[in-house]
Amino acid sequence: MNMDRRRFFGGAAAGAVAAASVAKAALAALPEPVLMDKPLTAPPLAPASGRPYNPVATLNGWTLPWRMNNGVKEFHLVAEPVVRELAPGMKAQLWGYNGQSPGPTIEVVEGDRVRIFVTNKLPEHTTIHWHGQRIPNGMDGVGGITQPHIPAGRTFVYEFEARRPGTFMYHPHADEMAQMAMGMMGLWVTHPRGRHPLIAPVDRDFCFLLASYDIEPGSRTPRVNTMLDFNLFTFNSRVFPGIDSLNVRKGDRVRIRVGNLTMTNHPIHLHGHEFTVTGTDGGPTPLSARWPEVTADVAVGQMRQVEFVADEEGDWSLHCHKSHHTMNAMGHNVPTMIGVDHRGLVRKMQKLVPDYMVMGERGMADMGAMEMPLPDNTLPMMGGQGPFGPAEMGGMFTLLKVRRDQPRGDYRDPGWFKHPARTVAYEFTGSVPDATRAAQPAGDAGADLKVRKPSGHEGHH
Repeated sequence: MNMDRRRFFGGAAAGAVAAASVAKAALAALPEPVLMDKPLTAPPLAPASGRPYNPVATLNGWTLPWRMNNGVKEFHLVAEPVVRELAPGMKAQLWGYNGQSPGPTIEVVEGDRVRIFVTNKLPEHTTIHWHGQRIPNGMDGVGGITQPHIPAGRTFVYEFEARRPGTFMYHPHADEMAQMAMGMMGLWVTHPRGRHPLIAPVDRDFCFLLASYDIEPGSRTPRVNTMLDFNLFTFNSRVFPGIDSLNVRKGDRVRIRVGNLTMTNHPIHLHGHEFTVTGTDGGPTPLSARWPEVTADVAVGQMRQVEFVADEEGDWSLHCHKSHHTMNAMGHNVPTMIGVDHRGLVRKMQKLVPDYMVMGERGMADMGAMEMPLPDNTLPMMGGQGPFGPAEMGGMFTLLKVRRDQPRGDYRDPGWFKHPARTVAYEFTGSVPDATRAAQPAGDAGADLKVRKPSGHEGHH
């Protein structure tokens, strides 16, 4: 991990720490904040102190280090404006934590006593809500209800026990619409203290958040008042082809934890394997409530934890099954031009605009191969190249790469799958028989549609 460690000096940071229910001894010195400046998937952070656990790998993210202080795990989150690269060629001005959006994953163990220092470097006040956790009411992070807001330039402290294992999220409950639309969110994983009857050990444990943004082509800052018409859909604030793949060894038991802090649901679909939903943000799923699936719908404010054995080699797609969510920088007002012959218009337009291109008269697949001019800091709707040509995907799309020779504990990208002979779909070059169509019932051929008006309305249009 490429991290920058630095302290926030001066009385404004150290002297403004405030939380009435926290002992003054805990406020003697702030933990050193750790910042991340790279949008890559960091290797799992093995615990150097405290109870042992099997760490997670945060897709295009990282886990926040901590220090032990008299038996308490102490973390330092810094809420601040950040620049996040959504994919090569586009950066967004977001708000996040410790240099990135989403913020770093926090990992603890069931029963841990935790203390989180939160320094506000935003231009307005904020709070943090620990979504889904059982905590004292005064630590719940709802500004004005359970605590004062954290003013700009101040540091507050949250302290509680991680009472139950599971996957949770953190986000503001202050100016929530704007701050979450700007990317303020993160994951929290509480590992079980020991063997748990409903939580099986796994070989690879991945996690990421779903977020959506409305960023005009050529712009860098999200529009925070958008309700539904978002145009960038992300895994951990990255869009394909900028999303890392999930790289596993054949035979690995794999867990994927997905949290949704967008404004709509997302049916997350995995190719080539069946999985079971083994947990939610409410806790582990009872064995009697599990069944095989290939798609799990993750609603707003929910987390879904799925598990499977990666027993099929290949490059398997993992994506949201809402097709518009696997596109980048969509234009919501672009008309459908399929079947419209506008070649004559094109010749006239190109006399005025030499770079003018026909779009959509034969479908949208041509968009994946076009090299049309784009505004600065804008991604094409379809991006990424595969071994057989344009991938024609964007947004919430990545790959599960299963390899028999992937070393244990190695998360590096193994490259494209080398298909065994005669296992790739191929062109048929023989003769194709004419299609046989079902015969129409007598009297139906060419029948006109007859409209029957409601009685009493004849003659009205």
